[in-house]
Amino acid sequence: MTFSAAIGIIGGSGLYEMPDLEIIETRSIETPFGKPSDALVLGQLKGIPVAFLARHGRGHKLLPTEIPYRANIYAFKSLGVKYLFSFSAVGSLTETFKPRDFVIPDQYIDITKFRQQSFFGDQMLAHVSMADPFCPALADVASKILSGISQEHPLNHHKGGTYLCIEGPQFSTQAESHLYRSWGAQLIGMTNVPEARLAMEAQMAYLTLAMVTDFDAWHPKEAHVTAHTALENLKHNAETALKVAHQLVIDVSQQEPTSKAHTALASSLITPADALSSEKKSVLQVLLK
Repeated sequence: MTFSAAIGIIGGSGLYEMPDLEIIETRSIETPFGKPSDALVLGQLKGIPVAFLARHGRGHKLLPTEIPYRANIYAFKSLGVKYLFSFSAVGSLTETFKPRDFVIPDQYIDITKFRQQSFFGDQMLAHVSMADPFCPALADVASKILSGISQEHPLNHHKGGTYLCIEGPQFSTQAESHLYRSWGAQLIGMTNVPEARLAMEAQMAYLTLAMVTDFDAWHPKEAHVTAHTALENLKHNAETALKVAHQLVIDVSQQEPTSKAHTALASSLITPADALSSEKKSVLQVLLK
């Protein structure tokens, strides 16, 4: 059965499924970069095709560094995804962003060490701009949705912020937490890089909705982060996260916002196509489509 979807959703910690998604198929996809975190759930939300993937796998089995980021993004792209929404648990490095707040980051700092960061290499070269790693057009749509929800019930949300990505799986030391604050980072997480990089290389508009669970280790009065408190705060926000996801699917499907990401490879490819192997041409064809 042929299935294509312009919209993809990556569920992070606390968001492992979409209950209102009318499932058509659960598909295991093989990619040149291995298997994704889990089978992708393909279905419709109010008649709109959507592809969903649990980032850590069902049952939350994968550490942040173990996530097959390239396979995940490539699988979405092979299904025709143009707009990719990511939901992520984050710690806060500022008093402004409090536990249970929602934040739409616009920048990131990457200090991961062990992850495959690109589809390119091995005799295929491209240099993609990451000046705006999160799509501004999608951020505008998400911000309006959060503003609308906040009128129905209390909800603190923020547009803009720098997300610092650490390797994990351990949380930060107090010294590290203070260092990251001195760099101007406001959020800390373990999964948005290389996800954002790869989405750009795949010419997909990418947006993260960050759900604050804790104050990391820097706060002089608040308890240091634990997995238990983080998951409890995620559970509290799960219903709102699903509302945002549903409305994002509807609004983006109707508006089809223009994103610079959709032409990210137009001036980035260096290696001529005729110099590529047939295997590399096949990969590039998917990234370009």
